[in-house]
Amino acid sequence: MTTRRASNWRGYVFIGPATLYVAVFSLVPMILAAYMSFHRWHLLKPDKPFVGLANYKVLAEDPFFRNAVYNTLLYAALSVPLGVVTSLAVALLVSRPLRGVGLFRTLFYIPGVCSQVAISMVWIWILLPEVGLINYCLGHLNEVLAAFDAGLRAVGLSGLGRLSTSTNFLNDTPWALLALVAMSAWIGLGPRMIIFVAGLHSIPKALYEAAILDGCTAWQRFRYVTLPQLAPTTLFVTVTTTIAACQLFTPVYMMTKGGPRRTTDVVLYHVYREAWQKFELGMASAQSYVLFAMIMLIAMVQLWFMRQGLRAEEAR
Repeated sequence: MTTRRASNWRGYVFIGPATLYVAVFSLVPMILAAYMSFHRWHLLKPDKPFVGLANYKVLAEDPFFRNAVYNTLLYAALSVPLGVVTSLAVALLVSRPLRGVGLFRTLFYIPGVCSQVAISMVWIWILLPEVGLINYCLGHLNEVLAAFDAGLRAVGLSGLGRLSTSTNFLNDTPWALLALVAMSAWIGLGPRMIIFVAGLHSIPKALYEAAILDGCTAWQRFRYVTLPQLAPTTLFVTVTTTIAACQLFTPVYMMTKGGPRRTTDVVLYHVYREAWQKFELGMASAQSYVLFAMIMLIAMVQLWFMRQGLRAEEAR
C-alpha cells in the first residue's frame, strides 16, 4: 500500500507542470472570458458594467456576425469532407509496400509542420493573377489549346476557347473561400494521412485474406473490410478536422482579411477584429462562447451519427 501511494505521489509530480499549464493558459482564460461576456468590457474604458445577456442578444441581431457564422459553417462543410477523403486516399497509396514510399510520406507530411504564416505567403503567390503558379500554368495550357485550335480550324471546325489567366482568386467572390478550402486540404493532408496509415496498419491481415478467399474484389475489400475497420479512426479525424475548420484564422488574416465583401469573414477572425481593433473584449468573449457552443454541438452531432453507423454496421 505504501509503495502504491509513493508511486501515485510521483505520478502527480510528473503531471503537475502540464496541469498547471492547462489551468493557467486554458481554464483561467475560459472562466475570465465567460465573466467578461456578461459585461460591457471595453479595454480602454474604466467602467465595465454588468449587462447580462445583452451581448448575446446583440450578436443574435447582428447580420455581420450571422454572416461570419454562415461562412464558418460553409467552410467546414466544404473542407472537412474534402480533407478526410483526400487524406484517406493518400493513406491508401502510401501504405502499400513500395520502394521509396517513406519518402512520399515525409513529403506529404511536411506542410503539416510548417508555419501557417509561411504557407499562407506561399499560397498568396500561387493564387496571384498573371504571375501566380495557377495562372502561369493556365497560360501554358492556353498555348497547347492554341495548337489544337489551329488544327481544328484547318479542317473547318470551330476553335477552342481560352482560359483566363487574370483571375484574382483571393479578391474574386466565388473563388476566395474555395481557395481557402483547397489550402486547408493541403495543409492538413499530412497529419490526417499519418493517422489513417496507423489505422490501416492496425487492421488484421487475416480479414483481407478471408475476403480474398471469398472472392471479393478490391472495391469489396475496401467497402466491407477497410471502411468498417477504419470507422473509429475516421470518426476521430472527422471530429478533429471539424474543430480545426471552425477555428480558421491565420489564412484569413494573412490572405483575405475577411474579404472580398465579407465572403471569408469567419467567426474567429470576427472575434479578433472585435477584440483588437474595436477593443470590445466583452462582445469578443460572447462571440468566442458562441463559437465554442457551435463547435461542441457539431462535434456531438457527428459523434451521434457515426456511433449510430457503427452500431448498424455491427448489427449486420
